[in-house]
Amino acid sequence: MDLINKIVSSVVPTMPKYLVMKVASRYIAGQTLNEVITTVKKLNSLGAITTIDLLGEHSDDKQHAIEASETYIEILNTIKKHNLDSNVSLKPTHMGLTNGPEFCIELIEKIVKHAKELGNFVRIDMEDSPFTDDTLDMFYSLKEKYDNVGIVIQSYLRRTLSDASKLAKSRANVRVCKGIYREDHKIAYHNREIIINNFGLILRELLSRGCYVGIATHCEQTVWEALRIIHELKLEPQQYEFQMLLGVAEDLRKIILDAGHRLRVYVPYGEEWYPYSIRRLKENPKISEYVIKDFLGMKSS
Repeated sequence: MDLINKIVSSVVPTMPKYLVMKVASRYIAGQTLNEVITTVKKLNSLGAITTIDLLGEHSDDKQHAIEASETYIEILNTIKKHNLDSNVSLKPTHMGLTNGPEFCIELIEKIVKHAKELGNFVRIDMEDSPFTDDTLDMFYSLKEKYDNVGIVIQSYLRRTLSDASKLAKSRANVRVCKGIYREDHKIAYHNREIIINNFGLILRELLSRGCYVGIATHCEQTVWEALRIIHELKLEPQQYEFQMLLGVAEDLRKIILDAGHRLRVYVPYGEEWYPYSIRRLKENPKISEYVIKDFLGMKSS
């Protein structure tokens, strides 16, 4: 299946746009906020909580970044208006990080402050390694003033265990994921088992020191490792949550929910769905397996 995944992910960029949308529609809530409301309400009715993400990244245009930040304010207002069980996630490069951390943090702070006023929460996503230090620095700066902001770390990076230890000292709210960007072997693990083992090590470091953790994975082996740590630490469901992408591993999602665990679904939307879809398939060929199974009428594991 790995070879097929890679072939499909390499072919997708040459497909007509309408066919890419057909593939992507399961994994993206739509292009408008009204479509997101419908998706989130359905997920909430199934027992899942959500995080809404406005698609976009690497914005060198300051006005575009400002407009994106204003849309996040609108999203937060919509969540409040419709009583949705959801928070928001955002990418620093979408908020203009390439124009400098000062510009970026000013936009993010406006969103975090507004979320605080509404009793909501903002997760700052982690992108590829050139932005890791700036992203962490902005998070620590915001956390000094706000308690409704969280961060993401990636278990495939060699530095992440050290980052987790520092985050644990501040009792940060952290999403742990494996990471999807292509990174040099000098800074990232390439072996799947090592990445999973490092995920567990990072998870234990954070959970054992009182951090609230979002356990972001669609891999059953990683889920089992997380459950083992949760069991050994005798944690209650309110001390952590599992997280998954919209449309991926839905059977496993139901198993986790039925077992009484909190689970948050990442709900992306927006006009920039096409570059997001192409990037996800190129950088994470595993997603292609779900696509293939969809077309063949097979269940995803």
